[in-house]
Order: sequence, then C-alpha cells, then structure tokens
Amino acid sequence: MFSRALYVGRFQPFHLGHLEAVKYILERAEEIIIVIGSSQHSHTLENPFTAGERVLMVRLALDEAGINPSRYYIIPVVDLDVHGIWVPHVVSHVPKFDVVYTNEPLTRRLFMEGGFKVEPIPFYKRELC
Repeated sequence: MFSRALYVGRFQPFHLGHLEAVKYILERAEEIIIVIGSSQHSHTLENPFTAGERVLMVRLALDEAGINPSRYYIIPVVDLDVHGIWVPHVVSHVPKFDVVYTNEPLTRRLFMEGGFKVEPIPFYKRELC
C-alpha cells in the first residue's frame, strides 16, 4: 500500500466516475491528494465552475460517500500551460506523494518523465445506455 497518492483533474464537474476513482485509489493508498487542475479557469463552456465550487463539490461528494476527511487533501493548482515546468509546479503546491494515478496521457507522460510512479485507474461505467 502506498502512503499518499496524487490524483489530478479539472473536475468540471466532479462525477461518479471521479468518486469511484477516489475510492479505488484509497484502497491502494492511505491518503489521496486531489488536485483541482486549471483552477484559474471558470465561467466558460469547457470550465463552468470556479475552483471554490469544485473544491466544495468534491468535499460534499466525499463526505456523502463516507470517506474520512483525514484521508484526503483537496488542493487547487493553477495550470501554467508550460509542460516543462508543470510537474515541479504541482509538486511545489502539494504534500509529498508516492504515486500518481491518472488515465490522461499527457499527465501520465509528464509525471513519468519527472521520475514518478504512475498507475492507471479503471474506468467506471463508460459505456452508453
């Protein structure tokens, strides 16, 4: 079991798939750092919610799911749009972690290039009804 895992997303909005990902990660790590990425973006079609709204959304979903608040951090991080310094930028804003969980190809590549262990997350009910 890992001590602390990192999970990055925009969470626009935080949905059941994200909640299942958090549960999956917490089966494999004692704590999770949930990074609200692109925290500076809001009020657009692609990014409708503010960072504060997303933090609240995540916290309420985790509380409703019965996840102990001592097991997670929710940290907004501004996106720099500069791949070469993005990983050190994220690392500078969060507590130390052992592993990154992501299915996003660029996030995976950047953290792997930064020397971090990266693990995939199973998708939750991705098929259409």
